[in-house]
Amino acid sequence: MHPLLSFFWLLPLAWTLKDDSSLEYTPRRSIAFHKDNANLFHEGGVANYTTMLLREDLDVLLVGAREAIYALDLKDISKSRASVKWEVTQQQISECRNKGKHPEMDCKNFIKILHKRDDNKMYVCGTNAFDPECDYMSYADGQLTLERKVEDGKGKCPFDPFQRHTSLMLENNLYSATSMNFLGSEPVLMRSSPVTIRTEFKSSWLNEPTFVSMTQIPESQMSAVGDDDKVYLFFSEVAVECDCHNKLLVSRVARVCKGDIGGERTLQKKWTSFLKARMDCPVLESQLPYVIQDVYHWCGSHRGWRDCLFYAVFRPQSETSDLSAVCAYRVSDVSNVFAEGKYKTPVTVETSFVKWVMYSGDVPVPRPGACIDNEARNNGINDTLHLPDPTLQFIKLRPLMDQTIQPVGGKPLLVHKGAAFTRIVVNQVQAADGEKYHVMFMGTEEGTLVKGVNYGGEMFLIEEVQVFQPRVSIKILKFSNVTGQLYAGSDSGVTQVPLATCGRSTSCMDCVLSRDPYCGWDKVDGKCSLLSSSTRELIQSVKEGDAKLCPPADPLIPLKRTIWPGGNLKLYCHSPSQLAETVWVKDGHTLTPNGHFQIHEYGLLIFTGSKSDAGPYRCLSVEKSKAGQFSTTMAEYHVGLLGSGDWIQVNNTAVAGLQAAVGVLIVGLLGLLTWNCYKRHIPLPWNCRTASSITIWNYNYH
Repeated sequence: MHPLLSFFWLLPLAWTLKDDSSLEYTPRRSIAFHKDNANLFHEGGVANYTTMLLREDLDVLLVGAREAIYALDLKDISKSRASVKWEVTQQQISECRNKGKHPEMDCKNFIKILHKRDDNKMYVCGTNAFDPECDYMSYADGQLTLERKVEDGKGKCPFDPFQRHTSLMLENNLYSATSMNFLGSEPVLMRSSPVTIRTEFKSSWLNEPTFVSMTQIPESQMSAVGDDDKVYLFFSEVAVECDCHNKLLVSRVARVCKGDIGGERTLQKKWTSFLKARMDCPVLESQLPYVIQDVYHWCGSHRGWRDCLFYAVFRPQSETSDLSAVCAYRVSDVSNVFAEGKYKTPVTVETSFVKWVMYSGDVPVPRPGACIDNEARNNGINDTLHLPDPTLQFIKLRPLMDQTIQPVGGKPLLVHKGAAFTRIVVNQVQAADGEKYHVMFMGTEEGTLVKGVNYGGEMFLIEEVQVFQPRVSIKILKFSNVTGQLYAGSDSGVTQVPLATCGRSTSCMDCVLSRDPYCGWDKVDGKCSLLSSSTRELIQSVKEGDAKLCPPADPLIPLKRTIWPGGNLKLYCHSPSQLAETVWVKDGHTLTPNGHFQIHEYGLLIFTGSKSDAGPYRCLSVEKSKAGQFSTTMAEYHVGLLGSGDWIQVNNTAVAGLQAAVGVLIVGLLGLLTWNCYKRHIPLPWNCRTASSITIWNYNYH
């Protein structure tokens, strides 16, 4: 493609980018790693805890790792209830190594698929030294058991343990998106069922994809047209519609109909309903589209499928940016693009270059890519085997939609500067004001969890907590409605994290300004508590952060410190909020940093002390919210100069104590010397016993 054409292809994206720095957010609180932050599980010699299955009916979390599967206690994952090994043989390792793979890094059995079947058993697949296999597993009487009914895993499980993939089990049929071959060059979306259905091996269908996530949408429920349920696949791929000099990655969503059984001749045993569209998450100042990393399908218990949302995390494809983004999409908007949108079609330009443009010709009936509905059935088309050839030929050539799917509000909910987002989970909670809010939890590549809420269009990040040490990427993130806990997996282990730790706020003002919908200040107990576990009305202001609701704080007792003339002194003070400004006040005057005073994150440094430095000091945390500006005293000191009149009594007491200590030390040393002389441990020119007797007599006489 000519560079000018590449420019025009990106021009619509550029028009959507606006200079709005307010979209960048900083977490209010940053929590360093501590063993009390979460329950942890890790077994020596085992790595890659990157596959999870919540079995809330069995009260366990199943975790797939390298050559091992664990059943962990759902309430405390540090307790392993059972485990089973699934190891490769030395012959398999040798064959894998002969194909050019590393015997330790690649030629093991990495568990990649764990799904519950309708018979209550589990379906499990592993890479099996670059020769994927699947098996059935049961959990009973505290035991995990592999049935050793091994099946071929090609097209179900990746060969490469580090290649992204996704899968879904519906009615004992496995939907999988992975690679069909050893080289990873044949990507496929496949349903393993009595009649196996897959995508075409064409770049117009899947072009070097990275698979991300898969979910089912029950679009048949209360459908007026007799529609079918859909399976949605999220991935990124090299854009076929932009044949640029460099490969341009774009984010996609594809969907297929659950009842699709392929065509009779055209698209035989292939999807007849495979359609895909580009997803956009326009990030500030970005010249290249951001790339999708994970998707969470949120749907309330009393909502129809159209009102549900897809929350997705994106990161840049350029290494020069350290921004991540979260965008939300209405399921109805995504569905409408496939049901009503225009198609793209390839056209040949200058005999060799293929350009994709909007298709403006006649569209066959039934609509290409549509599921079998009542209208089709009325025309005698009861399944996809009876679809006419023009419809099948059309979709075989044109699976790409013309319209780009835009996020809710046309922009990201959140743009975050720092460690790149890798995974996302969303939970709905009812706050003290009676309203329900969506709390987002984003895992990062540095092993942290970022927690944020959108309050009426205003994004607020409550905290960022380090849950893995060393800092390793969070590869999987799950949420249990039963325990109300988050479960994160990484290469190094598994961690279990509560949705909120209200006790981190030690004052009412800190609790209210945290704007955490799970937490509120209990005036009776004098602590920040979970709303769900309290029977009293708690102080909370999530939309405004109105700390005026708090009762007056108890005064602090000043700490006494001294500084030598010409010496230095550090006064410690740590604000609970990264959004607050730390202000130091002395004698009613605000201190400004200069050569004499330096204000740091953890305190105030006073250099070359003098008489003017003596006096009271206060450290204030000043924080703004929508309700105003609030300040709280974090620390108070009374500084005295050694040698000044105010401190003579204190210094005399200190000197007297020092003199007494020296006296005791001298007496002890004399006694030790006398004992060694008496025992003849130390040879001296005079008689030690006589001398010691005289010494003792003289001492008693005096």
